[in-house]
Amino acid sequence: MKDVREALLNGLNSQGQMVRRPLSPHLQVYRPQMTSVTSILHRFTGIGVSLGAILLSLWLTAAASSARWFAFAQSAAASIPGMIVLFLFTLALFYHFCNGIRHLGWDAGYGFDLPVARRNGAIVIAGSVALTAITWIIGLIIW
Repeated sequence: MKDVREALLNGLNSQGQMVRRPLSPHLQVYRPQMTSVTSILHRFTGIGVSLGAILLSLWLTAAASSARWFAFAQSAAASIPGMIVLFLFTLALFYHFCNGIRHLGWDAGYGFDLPVARRNGAIVIAGSVALTAITWIIGLIIW
């Protein structure tokens, strides 16, 4: 055997015969599917929501510390890059929320059929985009 990977390729099937099996598949082997894409997005948006919570706590700290720091935080948030970050944070927050509800259904044993999982994934994406759009439209009207 050349290396450890070669050893991992060899195994026994249920009849006890030697077979060659593939190593763990990765993105170069499989095409993206709704379930894999939504799973990866859920992880990334979880990280994004965590980073956004840090930014929110910094904004609150600036508001509590002094008028000068609050003005700085407000100007940073009102800038074009700040608005982009806030928009992406809102989108990540709503996606993570909607997909979390989907996961609650899975925890209860519902939605595992492939057509249902695909449909629910599309609903999660559409719902998070719609909720983000509604929130930003209302926010821009009020602001």
